Amino acid sequence: MDFDYPWQFSSRRSAVQATNGMVATSHPLAAQAGLSVLQEGGNAADAAVATAAVLNVVEPHMTGIGGDMFALTHFDGEYEALNASGPAPDEADVETYRERTDETDDEGEPTMPTDGGLPVTVPGALAGWDALVSRYGREDLGALLEPAIGYAREGFPVSEYVARQWAGQEDRLAAFDTSAETFLHDGEAPAAGETFRNPDFADTLDRIAEEGIETFYGGDVGEAIVETVREHGGALTLSDLEAFEPEWTDPISTEYRGVEVLEHPPNGQGTVALEALNVAEQFDIPADPANPDRLHHLLEAIKLAFADGYEYISDPDYTDVPLETMLSKEYAAERAAEVGHRAADYGAKAKEQANTVYLTVVDGDGNAVSFINSVYYPFGSALTAGGFAVQNRGHSFSLDSQHANALEAGKRPFHTIIPAMLRVDGEFRASWGVMGGSMQPQGHLQVTSAMVDSGLNPQAALDAPRFRWIDGKRVAVETNKLPDSVVTNLRGRGHDVVDEDEFFESGGHWGGGQVIYRDEDGTLVAGSDPRRDGQAVGFCQAFCFSFSSALSMTE
Repeated sequence: MDFDYPWQFSSRRSAVQATNGMVATSHPLAAQAGLSVLQEGGNAADAAVATAAVLNVVEPHMTGIGGDMFALTHFDGEYEALNASGPAPDEADVETYRERTDETDDEGEPTMPTDGGLPVTVPGALAGWDALVSRYGREDLGALLEPAIGYAREGFPVSEYVARQWAGQEDRLAAFDTSAETFLHDGEAPAAGETFRNPDFADTLDRIAEEGIETFYGGDVGEAIVETVREHGGALTLSDLEAFEPEWTDPISTEYRGVEVLEHPPNGQGTVALEALNVAEQFDIPADPANPDRLHHLLEAIKLAFADGYEYISDPDYTDVPLETMLSKEYAAERAAEVGHRAADYGAKAKEQANTVYLTVVDGDGNAVSFINSVYYPFGSALTAGGFAVQNRGHSFSLDSQHANALEAGKRPFHTIIPAMLRVDGEFRASWGVMGGSMQPQGHLQVTSAMVDSGLNPQAALDAPRFRWIDGKRVAVETNKLPDSVVTNLRGRGHDVVDEDEFFESGGHWGGGQVIYRDEDGTLVAGSDPRRDGQAVGFCQAFCFSFSSALSMTE
């Protein structure tokens, strides 16, 4: 797979290149923390956890130990999938939840609420961090939390991007005392450039570093979570936390024009991305990412895949997910036959907006971690315990007992967060992902096509203009990156292209991606999404250089 340097729609930002290690994620402070771990002798697993912990501090609305995480790992030539998504509480019951919710759908049927204790499932992220480091890392979990503890206690300046998103959640946070006390000051979110400190979270991380994750899954921290959740109508118990264990499984994959794309298996939506790639492969996709014929076929492919995904994907321990069919080339050919010149409505609606962080690390030995962590909605359920947001991932459950994703005690919900990797001829080539709720499979489809069909390097592939399917025939496109004639063409094919300003006002976004590619010689080539604050950072040699030694050389 060859990459051509910058394409016309690129920001003209070069892909980052290094040899001894690379970290790419959505915030510079987190990326630098992970890079420091690599430079000090840690491996990809160590750096991933240190990076994730700092992200919990600097992007607290997006991620954290109150949420879930998934990872794909590549160590010593072996690939694994880590599922650290937590299940519904043992007390969960569809009828009880239907009676206790105040929210309904368009037909007046009860739905899982967004805020409060009811949508809280077991937070699996911290157990996932521990499992990753225990299995593959070289460092102690407590040591890897030190950079995050420092930022939480001493503070950091809030970026413009984060400040804008934070401000949009003031009303939700103000509705809960502990959340207002933790994340607001006099009822307002921190302004851009303002130093934000979170001493309660620093204390929580200190306790975890000293006592281990048991304090979260059964100890003092866990008790604080349970007390908060149950005080606000939830069903979580300490025994739910004590019983949780992450699961190691095998990745799922498909081959797209000679490049194998690896995804995480259900309960995540990686299957949607793979099915969409199989459908897209049935068509001659033009190399120009702005070609309307290309955009049309990619749009129809993802819509078909979402229609299947939303019908069938759930926790495979509770539901028969027809993976073999959904991933087969023969089934993709049948689905592709439904695609015509005009846009179609396949009866699906994209899941609502969500917030996530994605990070990827590749070390000098070629070991890699593709890692994604989320509290789902901004600040999750809007509940806070111990200085961190508690997720509302249970909002994804259906309260229709006949639905594949129906709420059940101990069941994991349909999950949006998906990490990815690439292989060519059986050899590891890339660790990557695109965050953002229903944007994730759409981003995986578009970035894969940009790299494979267009031959773009990782940075150029992330810079390329994106679409985001919303529902039916409605789609948003990055009109600032596309000629007017392309938008006119799409509308002429029946696509309902929404106004970009309207899309953003409704909370829409294009996701945020990170890619680290490793070529046959071991050189790392990385890109970080320009739509976020992120960075790809790497190094070419490890060395120590002190001021004292520098002074001695001048004497």
